[in-house]
Amino acid sequence: MLEPGTAVPPPETVPHKAPHEIRRISVASWVLYDLANTIFSMGVISLYFSLWVRDQVGATRADTTYGIITAISMALIFMFSPLLGAMTDRAPKRMPFLIASTTICVVFTALLARSGFYTTAISFVIANVAYQAGLQFYDALLPEVSTEENRGRIGGIGVGVGYLGSYFAVGMGILVGTGNKPFLFTAIAIAFLLLSIPCFLFVRERGNPRPRPIGWSMVRESTSQTIRTLKEGGRYPGLVRFLVGRVFYTDAINTVISIMALYTVNVAVSTGMTEAEGQKQAQFILMSAITFAVLGGFFWGWMTDRHGPRRTLNFVLVAWMAIFAFAGVIGIVGLPLWCLYLVAAAAGVALGGVWAADRPYMLRLTPPARVGEFYGLYGMVGRFSAITGPIIWAAVTYLTIQVARMMPRVGQGIGVLVLLGMVVLSFIILQPISDKPREWSDEERGDR
Repeated sequence: MLEPGTAVPPPETVPHKAPHEIRRISVASWVLYDLANTIFSMGVISLYFSLWVRDQVGATRADTTYGIITAISMALIFMFSPLLGAMTDRAPKRMPFLIASTTICVVFTALLARSGFYTTAISFVIANVAYQAGLQFYDALLPEVSTEENRGRIGGIGVGVGYLGSYFAVGMGILVGTGNKPFLFTAIAIAFLLLSIPCFLFVRERGNPRPRPIGWSMVRESTSQTIRTLKEGGRYPGLVRFLVGRVFYTDAINTVISIMALYTVNVAVSTGMTEAEGQKQAQFILMSAITFAVLGGFFWGWMTDRHGPRRTLNFVLVAWMAIFAFAGVIGIVGLPLWCLYLVAAAAGVALGGVWAADRPYMLRLTPPARVGEFYGLYGMVGRFSAITGPIIWAAVTYLTIQVARMMPRVGQGIGVLVLLGMVVLSFIILQPISDKPREWSDEERGDR
């Protein structure tokens, strides 16, 4: 018997989460990883690998070839995203998954351009798959370094500081030239690894209070759960609609980022510059985009906390509509190269807003106990868009440049306008969604 007034102890079978103590060093280390992985995304995906492909296959085939290689890598991560999310929800910690994916990415990045075309293409596919998987694990750690009140600000700081990593990637090419791409890829790999280490050491997870075995049965269960979650979208208002809308805007935005360097080179060459001069201009234009992306990350993070992720994302998508329209006209009409600097500056500001708004938006729609699984879906639709985007780009540029014999910049300009239509469609899809905080049950919060 308990004496009157004595608190009833909780059952031993009910697990408890560790207190949510957020240390400054944990926040700083989480933000630093954003900087580290941006070195890879800018240096490899957006800049030097596409230029390496152009060196290997020529200007007329570069867009199609690069699009196919990128689509293959994204198809793989698309298939594995839900499984990876389920694994991290079952595991005691998510950090080991982030460490493993980062290490694989680093190793295969260092191998780029050191062998033949097909070996390098395979290395890129593996590195990109590992990088994309790491993003999924990293995003799911945001609740560990933030609260509901400051999540937009912390995410925005990560985006803003993260883009500083692009200075390293672009700056290396400016300092040593783009001729020695094996050296550039190795330098990027080393920087990625070194700047990731603080995140591995200092981000403390509360841990999973109910870890479960990871085995073959998990594959069947996670697949069934993913299908069930999509079918039962009504249980989580706005979730499925948000994921569908995200397919379209990430499709367009990620594609235009990945081809910006090729687009710049073609516009520059059409004005009378050499290919080497065009590659130099591509670096400077991307540098201007980075500068404004840093500022944009902080601004949009503040906007997200003040006005909510829904309104902020709406502002961002309207900005992207104007950017895509202007960028397409530059190639089609043949406007001066300086116009691309305006596009790059505006795109940089808008780019920070996408990630500063849509990560907190996703968390508003996600039960806390299923963050890993739902971020698997979040990542899955992003990867799906990263498959379809390069395929659409490859098809449009093949028809316009190789079949219709248009100038490369004209065919690319038409491709940009096709991507504009996808941003407009995403904006329409997202409008009915509410971003008001949800009231979750104890089970959905993971309290039992």
